[in-house]
Amino acid sequence: MGDVLAGFHAAWEFESDSVLIRYERGIRTPRLFQALGERRVPFAALAGVTLTPGRRGTVVLRAAPRPGADPLMEAAAGQLKETCDPYRLVLPADRATLAEYYADELRARLTETGPADRHLVAAPEPPVRFKAYDGKASFDGTAVTFRWFWTGASSAKWKAGDQVFPVTGLSGVEWRSPEVFEGHLRLLHRDPAAAAAQPAQPDQDPAAVVFGLGYGAVHESLPFAAAVLAAVRAAAPAAADPAAVPAPRRDPADIAERIRHLGELHQAGLVTDEEFSVKKAQLLAEL
Repeated sequence: MGDVLAGFHAAWEFESDSVLIRYERGIRTPRLFQALGERRVPFAALAGVTLTPGRRGTVVLRAAPRPGADPLMEAAAGQLKETCDPYRLVLPADRATLAEYYADELRARLTETGPADRHLVAAPEPPVRFKAYDGKASFDGTAVTFRWFWTGASSAKWKAGDQVFPVTGLSGVEWRSPEVFEGHLRLLHRDPAAAAAQPAQPDQDPAAVVFGLGYGAVHESLPFAAAVLAAVRAAAPAAADPAAVPAPRRDPADIAERIRHLGELHQAGLVTDEEFSVKKAQLLAEL
């Protein structure tokens, strides 16, 4: 599509096979968005898109990622607040018609359904690090290191000493938001015996760091968890890629309806003459 739809805190740039989401920087922008900077989301990573009324004269365009396609959302496990959802674009209500047009265009390009067999959206790149309540966590791309703070670490962690975990020995990551009670980040062992021996309480587990007031904030610990999770998945035995399936041809009636809708936007002044000509040519080329 090659167009940009700007909303509050973010702008979506629609490309031929993906959406490039650029997040704004500013005191009102959620800190998680600022930490992410920008993200390229392939259409193959999305399961659907919705447009719904928002609060105080706004509309909300949201893309739904496929389960397993995005390490950030996999690590978050549904714990993000609505305002920190990186797949949510809030726009003024007077742009609802234009947002509906882009929602329809995006839906027409989504051909994948169900869980993804691999990550399709890039995770934050290492090295990454953050301070937890009981220690400092760092990840260099191959191993996670926990260095304990004498002011916060339990005696069990002090006894175990500082820890280094190669990603090849891990099966996953458990992230519990610092905004809830007992927030923590726990590394899950690949070896069944080691996994079974992990203490239930994260403050007693040398493979976990615990959060606290001012420690392990979402914008620091969640990108960290996503980076580790992506590396763990990449280190696991690779599954065979399915045979490439060509994208289905568009229904001529659907093309005609989209051209009609595009003409209405053009007449309303929401699309320029040049944009109308380019988009119409793109739609006709899909027949």
